Amino acid sequence: MGDGYPPFFLGGGFFYPPSHWNKIIPVNFYQTINVAIRKVLIICLLSFCLSGLAPQNVSAAYQRIISTSPSITEILFAIGAGNRVVGVTDFCSYPERACSLPSIGGPLNPSTEAWISLKPDLIIHQTDSEIIHKNANNFGIPSLAVSVENIKSILTTTQKIADLLNIPRQGQQLVQKLKTGIKHYQAQLNSQVPKQVLLLLGDTNDPARDLYAVGKGTFLDELLSIAGGENVLPNTMAKYPKLSKEFIISKSPEVIIEVGPMSNLTKTETKKRKQDWDKFSTIRAVQTANIHFIGADYILIPGPRLLNIIGKFSHTIHPNLFSNQYQSIQEKVSQ
Repeated sequence: MGDGYPPFFLGGGFFYPPSHWNKIIPVNFYQTINVAIRKVLIICLLSFCLSGLAPQNVSAAYQRIISTSPSITEILFAIGAGNRVVGVTDFCSYPERACSLPSIGGPLNPSTEAWISLKPDLIIHQTDSEIIHKNANNFGIPSLAVSVENIKSILTTTQKIADLLNIPRQGQQLVQKLKTGIKHYQAQLNSQVPKQVLLLLGDTNDPARDLYAVGKGTFLDELLSIAGGENVLPNTMAKYPKLSKEFIISKSPEVIIEVGPMSNLTKTETKKRKQDWDKFSTIRAVQTANIHFIGADYILIPGPRLLNIIGKFSHTIHPNLFSNQYQSIQEKVSQ
């Protein structure tokens, strides 16, 4: 532009010959650019060095985990983190590998001495375990509070734990498997009329005594609904109310299911328990011999084996629908 060397367009901009750069751009501009470049290079070099010192795997800090409930233990093993578990509770009995791990005692009275000896870098507990949370803080051990009150919280907790341990894909796979299994049962039972069910906690051998039942808004009640049952207890009752025999007679459920360790009976014991119910002959479940006992170890555990619970309930409440399909359905949802 007036110097005999007109600029030309190159790569989206005007280009001047090198001999004319000083005439077009002041010398002090280069000095400013050099200082800026040096600063950028120093920052990049420091960032590179620090990145080499920082841990590349977030989960590396969580390799010695203590589980404080059967639900948490089962989730950890189900997402492939069982090899990181160093301690469980007295009530953790599944999977079999968990039984061989050191115990910290019960969820309500854990042994802090056991904690120290196991040298955990993470303790996972349920949100209502205030003692465990407080002790973990006192010992300076990182802790994670989780909830397993219903299906939604179980799925959320599963992914939450997987993300923290830097194995999100395993969490996603388990969550998807459970969702798929639930939808499968719902599709099978969509056309069925729900049956009136009384779900009892099998903590006694005498039905003439007051019994404890599973109320609305509980984990088992949610699974009962998916399995094609309708809880006979009203919403106004407690989550696990104590029932009198007069109340049960007045409700006259179509199906009675007793669940829990005390319901793990032999054929002889089952026959005897059903005979004990015969004295209440006005109840529809008694009249049709529709009284069942489920004592499977997973029946009271809100965790990854919830599909097994739905399967048991479905087969019990709608035997005609599932008598020939039960095994194939269980196999499908377990894949």
